[in-house]
Amino acid sequence: MPQKCYAVSLSPAQFWQTENVLNSKLPMLAAQIVYTVLVSRIFFFILKPLHQPRLISQISVGFLLTPPLLGRFPYVFHLLYPKEGVISVEVLCNIGVIYYVFLSGLEMNLNTILYVKKKPASIAVAGIIFPIVMAPAFYALHRKFYAGTRLEESTINSYLLWTLVITVTGFPVLAHTLSELKLLYTGLGKAALTAAMIGDTYSWILFTLLVPFSINGQRGTYSVLSTVLFIVFCIIVLRPMVVRFIDPKTDKEDWDYDQLLFVVMGVFACSYITEILGSHGIVGAFVFGLILPHGRFADLVMSVSDDFGSGFMAPLFFSGSGFRLQLNYLFNQAHWPLTLLVVLLLCVPKILSTLFATSFFGMRTRDGLALGLLQNTKGAIALIMLNIAWDRLIISEPTYCVLTSGVLLMTVMVSPIIDAIYKPRKIFEQIKLKTIQKLRVDAELRILACVHNIRHATGMINIVESFNATRVSPMHVFALYLVELTARGAALVAAHMERLCSNHGEQNLTRTQAELESITNTFEAFGEAYDAVRVEASNVVSDYATIHEDIYNSAKEKGTSLILLPFHKHLNSEGALETTSAVYKDINQKVMQGAPCSVGIFVDRDLGSLFKMNMRILMIFVGGPDDREALAVARRMAGHPGIKLSVVRILLLDEAAEVDTSVKEEAHGLMFGVLDSEKQKELDDEYISSFRLTAVNNDDSISYSEIDVRTSEDIPVVLKELDKISSDLYIVGQRNCRNSRVISNLLEWCDCLELGVIGDILASDSFGSRSSLLVVQQYGYGGMSFGKHHNHKATNNGDFQQLVLKPRVANEEIYNIVEVGK
Repeated sequence: MPQKCYAVSLSPAQFWQTENVLNSKLPMLAAQIVYTVLVSRIFFFILKPLHQPRLISQISVGFLLTPPLLGRFPYVFHLLYPKEGVISVEVLCNIGVIYYVFLSGLEMNLNTILYVKKKPASIAVAGIIFPIVMAPAFYALHRKFYAGTRLEESTINSYLLWTLVITVTGFPVLAHTLSELKLLYTGLGKAALTAAMIGDTYSWILFTLLVPFSINGQRGTYSVLSTVLFIVFCIIVLRPMVVRFIDPKTDKEDWDYDQLLFVVMGVFACSYITEILGSHGIVGAFVFGLILPHGRFADLVMSVSDDFGSGFMAPLFFSGSGFRLQLNYLFNQAHWPLTLLVVLLLCVPKILSTLFATSFFGMRTRDGLALGLLQNTKGAIALIMLNIAWDRLIISEPTYCVLTSGVLLMTVMVSPIIDAIYKPRKIFEQIKLKTIQKLRVDAELRILACVHNIRHATGMINIVESFNATRVSPMHVFALYLVELTARGAALVAAHMERLCSNHGEQNLTRTQAELESITNTFEAFGEAYDAVRVEASNVVSDYATIHEDIYNSAKEKGTSLILLPFHKHLNSEGALETTSAVYKDINQKVMQGAPCSVGIFVDRDLGSLFKMNMRILMIFVGGPDDREALAVARRMAGHPGIKLSVVRILLLDEAAEVDTSVKEEAHGLMFGVLDSEKQKELDDEYISSFRLTAVNNDDSISYSEIDVRTSEDIPVVLKELDKISSDLYIVGQRNCRNSRVISNLLEWCDCLELGVIGDILASDSFGSRSSLLVVQQYGYGGMSFGKHHNHKATNNGDFQQLVLKPRVANEEIYNIVEVGK
């Protein structure tokens, strides 16, 4: 096997007379890091539409400099990686992979493995047995096709390596893939993740046994025994000592960066010990990460060092895998088509094993195939094993090329194929879910309440409590805690895959785990207070850019009629609304654009609980599907004994009644807007008449009135007068009279388009209201379109004064209140 060696000579007399490293080595190393990180980010954004993991983009950096591509120009490679700079990069790569593996051990959730269910355990076991049986045949074919080429001498070690590579599933990569495909919280995704965890555990055990024998031969027994004893020592002796020191400091939040340096020292100390014992250094790093306290401490370590481990150290290592991937070993031999067949056959064992296991659980063939493809996802551990086998001379260059090609093929093909054959995102588009307006009186109301923190959970319970759940019309509330998926998102996914064990109080929970527990306890306490209310709390860990799709899928799966979202602002100590997170606003808008059921945005101004007070609700009805849905919500709430409802209908007359046809002209012509406006008015009159007949005349707690509005100047003044009633909660529709020219003109001044014209005015601090607000959008009318108002004049402060225009006639009476109900 050809080897490349670097001559390093050092004279004792010149030990203190070496060249200036800052001038010679550091600039070169910095340039290599910048190139690797920058190009990997470029590849990542190019491959993102295909849902490819970051690992593929990092390997592509090194592969770009191989002979088939830029490697044809030697000066390019030597410019970026000169001979004198290779050793520095190799040292840094090995440091990076040790720390990367340490983080992998730190994020492993052993509770999920210990309490694994039957189905994922069966899939994992089958995924182990099939590769053990089939790997020798594949390796024999590989050696036969490379007849006449010098391959590795030890066939036993190579066979074990083939088994490991085929068996292992990259848990972190799979977690991100499932999140991208929006399968993370389906039954398929949970089974795939759990099986991947078990497969990873098995791979680490087998890897610990393989490396000592491959290096030391028969003497590897001593290495294995000593390594096992060291692991037992770490678990039984070292772990209690470390926990006793770390837990008190974590509880008091008494950590600083200098103290965390000792953690890094422990990583490399354990790594060095296992290296001396004859195993590989990454075994010690993984064990050290495994014995450290999980929860808040692990969250702290990963948040502080994630950029170091995954930001630029990992790309350097995995780009090296790309350097070594010389495709000429595949194609520069007589039987290259058969070799490609072997690469394809490497994908078969996992798929066959999964189909075999899932057939006993009655799963569909399509789901079994999808699960098998997901189990084929390879990650960092497979590449680390291959690179260690390369460095330790376990495999030859052709074998490395075949196995690495198989690993990359299995990882790359998973996302596109799953996206093509298994698309739960499209299912809800074919199912018309119920709205509140069309829900039967005796039907169960299902609500998906989304929250980002415990403050949102408390506010959501206050608004959900008012929906008047009874034995005749029960309510099922699904609380969904939204968590952002970060770079080391596998730790979050592992922590939230299943409910934690019963000894929560003894654990240092992470921030997200503790918040999930608080949110769950809050909603469960609400469910226990009412016999007619059922509550389920869960969470979603996903990228904020696509988390709206997870909300869609949850609503579709639960069959909800309403999605409740928290407003992106909260009430501060001074009584004003301040921004919690701007990204929450983007999430709300995306949900409203394509939700599979009706949507409500709740602006909480300390609404309070019905246990403490009677609630006064004011519903403002202008017209249109969203207002009818809002009235249906208000009508349901009015059945609660502690609620008094006032419905005010704003009648648009004269100039205010003019139809805006500009939006519909291009697609349907001028008459469409007029006809649609007339149809909506008929539906509004019919629904209002039904409401007055069945609700107002039969319930003293419900009143109805009408206000005439003739110009755009009247609307803000009318709302100002209505606010003097001092209601606890406003309920309004999101798109009021969608074809009204007056509403369209006022929409240009909206600061928060997701609230609509009336909702934006009521939510503005300049308006001065202290009432909470619920803005409702009805499902079935295409959702709300944002960003289409090119003349949008809203400012960041959303000043209400910009909306108050002077009336054209002084002292003119601009509204007329007609009392109809009591």
